[in-house]
Amino acid sequence: MVDRYKKATLLGVGLDNDDGDVRMSRGRNFRLVGGSQETHGSMQEQCIKFNEKLDTKGKQLIDLERKEFLDMADECGMNVVEPRKRRTPKPEGEA
Repeated sequence: MVDRYKKATLLGVGLDNDDGDVRMSRGRNFRLVGGSQETHGSMQEQCIKFNEKLDTKGKQLIDLERKEFLDMADECGMNVVEPRKRRTPKPEGEA
């Protein structure tokens, strides 16, 4: 079966907002929420730089392998948080 709805998006969350403003931005491949004016602006710049690197490579975000994504994100100064692996419960009777 063809996965026609496969999509990738960068999500940026800023947590250092003290002025009460609600900042939200979206662009090609990214959605950003929160943060101080400085932090939000920095996240925007990093996402734009990331998209420029994608364009240079002639690739789409969805096409990147994990390592290539992490390398590009690092080059753009992004802090990447990877999901934790789920713990699988042990079957009953095992210690």
